Amino acid sequence: MSMYIIDDHPLVRQAIAMLLRRMRPASKVVELEKFSELQAAIIKNGDPELFVLDLLLPGVKGTSAVKEIKTMYATVPLAVISSMPAGEAEETCIEAGADIYIEKSTPANEISSALQGLFAAENGDEETAVAIGETKLSKRQKQLIVMLDRGLSNRDIAAELDISEHTVKVHLWRLFRRLDVKSRTQTLHFARTNGLL
Repeated sequence: MSMYIIDDHPLVRQAIAMLLRRMRPASKVVELEKFSELQAAIIKNGDPELFVLDLLLPGVKGTSAVKEIKTMYATVPLAVISSMPAGEAEETCIEAGADIYIEKSTPANEISSALQGLFAAENGDEETAVAIGETKLSKRQKQLIVMLDRGLSNRDIAAELDISEHTVKVHLWRLFRRLDVKSRTQTLHFARTNGLL
């Protein structure tokens, strides 16, 4: 299994690679300058366990790279790390399929924590799934629904669960995707309609 970083800025790419190597020493980290190099790299280096992607890559328009990766590897976590302020870019990337959006100006420890959160969310989804009709939820996802119903903010949830706000965002995005909803309100509506609250 390999982790793929696609960023045309060498310093950023190397810094992210260092973070990932520290987090998961057993995994191979593959650094790419261009999105067009990805397929050949996967053939050479093996199946992906994570993608870290710059949003502003040469020859790539908007979120097309995010969509392309998620079409081919729907279950592999994808983090977009960009110099663009979160604002609209974050929403656009999440809608395109990214699991998390991180600004490049974010401190290294927070980037590391956000990426760790992706793996934690990935593992959390596997353990003790609860089925609701065709939808399976992890214990953590059921916990999140209850916290949303209590009106807790991401910061409050992070404090209560003793995790970072980035990790909370990752868990929420995965929950939204699992339920095929786009907001907290829709999540709560789904939960009430399906007897989860």
